[in-house]
Amino acid sequence: MSSQTAVPFVPATAPFNEQQRAWLNGYFAGLMSFAETATESISDGATASVTKKPLLILYGSQSGTAEGLSKKLGKESAQHGFDAKVLEANACTLDMLAKAERTLLITSTWGEGDPPDNATQFWAALNSPDAPTLDTVSFSVLALGDKNYSDFCGAGKKFDARLEQLGANRIHPRVDCDLDYETPAKEWMAAALAKLSEVISEPVISNQSRTATTPTDSPITDLLITRSYSRKNPFPARLLVNRLLTSDGSAKEVRHFAISLQGSGLDYEVGNALGVVPMNCPTLVSDILGALGCDGEEGVKDPDGNETSFRNALLRCYQITQPAPPLLAAIAEHAQSAELNSLLAAENKTALEKHLHGREVIDFLIAHPLARFTPPEFVALLRKLNPRLYSIASSPKAHPDEVHLCVGMVRYETHGRARKGVCSTFLADRVEGEVPLPVFVQTSHGFRLPASGDTPVIMVGPGTGIAPFRAFLEERRAVGARGRNWLFFGDQKRATDFLYRDELETMFKDGVLTRFDLAFSRDQQEKVYVQHRMLEQAKELFAWLEAGAHFYVCGDAKRMAKDVDAALREVIQNVGGKTTEQADEYVAALKSAKRYQRDVY
Repeated sequence: MSSQTAVPFVPATAPFNEQQRAWLNGYFAGLMSFAETATESISDGATASVTKKPLLILYGSQSGTAEGLSKKLGKESAQHGFDAKVLEANACTLDMLAKAERTLLITSTWGEGDPPDNATQFWAALNSPDAPTLDTVSFSVLALGDKNYSDFCGAGKKFDARLEQLGANRIHPRVDCDLDYETPAKEWMAAALAKLSEVISEPVISNQSRTATTPTDSPITDLLITRSYSRKNPFPARLLVNRLLTSDGSAKEVRHFAISLQGSGLDYEVGNALGVVPMNCPTLVSDILGALGCDGEEGVKDPDGNETSFRNALLRCYQITQPAPPLLAAIAEHAQSAELNSLLAAENKTALEKHLHGREVIDFLIAHPLARFTPPEFVALLRKLNPRLYSIASSPKAHPDEVHLCVGMVRYETHGRARKGVCSTFLADRVEGEVPLPVFVQTSHGFRLPASGDTPVIMVGPGTGIAPFRAFLEERRAVGARGRNWLFFGDQKRATDFLYRDELETMFKDGVLTRFDLAFSRDQQEKVYVQHRMLEQAKELFAWLEAGAHFYVCGDAKRMAKDVDAALREVIQNVGGKTTEQADEYVAALKSAKRYQRDVY
């Protein structure tokens, strides 16, 4: 280092306190020293390189979370001496898998325990009669899921069991992650890589030249990441617009929200999702405090171990609507409830689900007044309140420094109590004035417009499923894309539920929308849905596909997405003159080419 007085690397205007700036300046000085030393070593001829061991990382990802984790794992593995190849599961052949000595799989679950779209072919291949013996493969699985669904982490569990059946060696136990996946995922990565390192030989050192490098995994990286806005550090945004989209007489309440991102540094692309960190209903919090005989000022710890008041913990930190199994078990024990204990038995799973329908934590506290807990005991039985993800309904090119959402309100009454969707009513009722709206951008790697603006697109988005397609259309209009655009939209009634009607009709009039097919189910005696419109336009639809069109679906996963998928296969089979098996192969090819993408929930 030079003997001259050191110039600070981090200016006083940087967004760090004095301690952080001092640490950063010292760290950067250390890096400079490292770089100079490394350069001197190279000039002296002390060169070497490491031959790294191959590692196959596969992912099944619907919303992009598993893909993002897999890419992060690929980078982390380099620090453990691996040369990782990161692939979506469908891109992995059985031959590739059999030759891969080390494989790590990260997958989410879609539908009723099924693999995501980009892992279905791989799953089918694993279960085919041609599946090879995998006794030379060491593996581990990270499963992503949501405990609110009965088949929690179902896809990951299936992959884990099938790989074992084929003879693969489970090097580290499967880890099942709930919505709060960051910590268990990080721990799984470290443990799985360490286990794989134990069973391979030391890296081979060869006398080949290399250039000096600086560490890529360091405290500075972590610090700078936490200073940017993310899931762990959401941006306190300002709500600009809260507008009702449905009209009087509608059975639904759908709202348009415009949110300011000014000053956040957050960027997004159409097809991404916006994470919203909600706050629970204060009235419900007060009811729970009353049922427990507490005033809310008692001290408890939040999920990160920080001290806070009981009221604040219930408002901001924990899920207080759907009861978690540990809480139900504790209530049954404290109240000595034979009925609840019976429902919690493994063989009564169906009966329990039926009993839970329309009931929340408050209902069980009221129904079992003998169940009493101290505030620390109670929060220990709750799950963390997680962010909600919404498909972004705007293009940043059309709305700089803004992001838009299209959200259906959840409001209903059961068992004599009014129920409210945690996040939807937070947006609609409790974010106003100077109340901050904590948000972050969730990248969706598997739901994007074609790279070429000349490529035609077909979009099927009934109800709030219109959200990403409003963004798609705004984007294509903004960039002057010449590709044709076809939208299938539907809802209950044209007069009350035609979301973004003026905008869409203007786009159709201006030619941004080439085709616009509508299905309003309650406007005639026989219900008509978007899949029926697809079948009516089967010949033209198939012609678009044959011309290279990309096919997109957004909305309800349980019924709509399955019905649309069945209609698509029927169109291909009938118009294309294909057998059922050939139609399935056609759809599989569309998915493999990223021409069939779904954003379903």
